[in-house]
Amino acid sequence: MKDRFQKQLDFLIEADKLKTVLRQTVLIDKSRRENDAEHSWHFALAAVVLHEYAAKENVDLARVMKMALIHDMVEIYAGDTFAYDEPGYADKQEREARAADRLFSILPDDQSGEFRALWEEFERMETADAQFAAACDRLQPFINNSMTQGHTWAHNHVTSDKVYKRMDAVRTAMPELWEFVENVIRDSIENGYLLP
Repeated sequence: MKDRFQKQLDFLIEADKLKTVLRQTVLIDKSRRENDAEHSWHFALAAVVLHEYAAKENVDLARVMKMALIHDMVEIYAGDTFAYDEPGYADKQEREARAADRLFSILPDDQSGEFRALWEEFERMETADAQFAAACDRLQPFINNSMTQGHTWAHNHVTSDKVYKRMDAVRTAMPELWEFVENVIRDSIENGYLLP
C-alpha cells in the first residue's frame, strides 16, 4: 500500500503543473488567460450542467467527468496546442502520446491503464461518452469567446468556417444547442469579432 500511495501522491504532485499551462482563451472578465486546470474544471462543470442535452441517453457522466479531469493533463509536457493552430497540429498526436506515456506511468499500473484508456477514448471521439465530452470541451472556450467579443478569435484571425468545423462536435452530441452555436457565430461575424 505504501508504494501504491507514493505513486498516487507523485502523480498528484505532478498534476499540479497543469495550473501553469496557459491557454489562448481569456477569462470572461478579460483579466488574464485561463490555465489548463481552470479549463478542465469548467469543462467538467459544463458536463454536469448540460448532461440533459446529450443526444445519446447512455452517456455515462462519471466517465465524462474523468475525461474532463485528465484530457489535457498531457499538456504538462506537450504544451497547449491552440485549437486553430494548423501547423501546431502537425506533431500534436506524437507529442501528446509521448507525454501520456511519461505522465500516466507515474501511477500504479491499474490506474495508469485506466487513465491512458480514457485519454485515448477522448481523443478518438468514437464513443457516446467521448463525443459528449468533446462537445463540452469545445463549448467551454466557445462560451468564453461569446462573452469576450470574440477575443481569442479576433486576436488569432480565426475564420467562421474553422469555428463551425471545431464546433461540429456540439451539433452531433448536443443537437439542441446547435442553434445557440449558430447564433453566436452569426452575431460574432456581424459584429466583426469573427472573420467570415
